[in-house]
Amino acid sequence: MEGGNSPNLQLQQLPLATAAVSVQPHTDSFSYKENLIGALLAIFGHLVISIALNLQKYSHIRLAGSKDSRAYFKTKTWWCGLFLLVLGELGVFSSYAFAPLSLIVPLSAVSVIASAIIGIIFIKEKWKPKDFLRRYVLSFVGCGLAIVGTYLLITFGPNSHEKMTGENITRHLVSWPFLLYMLVEIIIFCLLLYFYKEKNANYIVVILLLVALLGSMTVVTVKAVAGMIVVSIQGNLQLDYPIFYIMLVCMIATATFQATFLAQASQLYDSSQIASIGYILSTTVAITAGATFYLDFTGEDVLHICMFALGCLIAFLGVFLITRNRKKAVPFEPYISMDAMPGMQNMHDKGIAVQPDLKASFSYGALENNDNMPEIYTPATLPIVQEQHGSKGVSAPPYRVLEHSKKE
Repeated sequence: MEGGNSPNLQLQQLPLATAAVSVQPHTDSFSYKENLIGALLAIFGHLVISIALNLQKYSHIRLAGSKDSRAYFKTKTWWCGLFLLVLGELGVFSSYAFAPLSLIVPLSAVSVIASAIIGIIFIKEKWKPKDFLRRYVLSFVGCGLAIVGTYLLITFGPNSHEKMTGENITRHLVSWPFLLYMLVEIIIFCLLLYFYKEKNANYIVVILLLVALLGSMTVVTVKAVAGMIVVSIQGNLQLDYPIFYIMLVCMIATATFQATFLAQASQLYDSSQIASIGYILSTTVAITAGATFYLDFTGEDVLHICMFALGCLIAFLGVFLITRNRKKAVPFEPYISMDAMPGMQNMHDKGIAVQPDLKASFSYGALENNDNMPEIYTPATLPIVQEQHGSKGVSAPPYRVLEHSKKE
């Protein structure tokens, strides 16, 4: 009896062992190493991208007065910046293959921190220590908060790891939570696009929400493409699945339209506002998309989720303080403001003062023929009236100025 029952007992224990093996990779320490590798790649990529953009900007500033509009192609600084830019983008792209999407996206705050530090190091103005601290106290506080938030994000980030195979991505793509999320996102995107195009709602929140919605799909597809490439390099070919090319096309399309809306926003608003508001909106929407598509927070306890949310809020506050301290560019006005000239009539276009066009000419003063101008534009003359001298001992002024009334 005992010998007959022992095989049954062994068969009953096999499913339990198999279930234990399937849960083990999630709690294995190697998954934390993958999180660390992905986070370090993302930090390295954003840091290199920030340095590259500043190098290219430095090259453009040095050649601002050059007659050749493409003179920066001949400089080593610009090409070095381009090389570092490609290297940084590859680092960020590869980081999505190792760590969860919700962990990689908030680490873009590193680029804001690096830009602030580079701007302080290479600043040309000379400040006294007290003035320097007073001028950049918000930047220092913002950098500190952003670093603390980044540490919390890496420490308490989601620890879900799944091989990006064609079967897994297809299963996530047709799951009902993601389909419902996509339906809501498409409705919101169409409404925002209608108000932006038809109602001229050129508000910064509207434009950056469009960018954030497109960006959420960009990062979802980037993680799928990067993960399938890494799995293919490891020996399990995934490039023959149609879902790979669908994700690749969606990645390129959403990134292109996202850059278009960002260019439109940069023409209307200051870059510091775009950096802070765009980072907050894009990070929030991308984390929501990652939690819905890849189920990043499945199996995480409440403490880790709360600490991760706290890290996001601290990073948001740090980026806001850093960008708030930047100087706003004052636009150059190539005309004389009529508001500063008493007696001049102002022409208004939707409430904005506009320089009046005098005979379609940009000439002023004696260069303009004022023969047919109204009386209000003609300069006033001060007549000189001679007076008789008084007593011999008192000297009177040779003339006096009379005040004219409006009728005269």
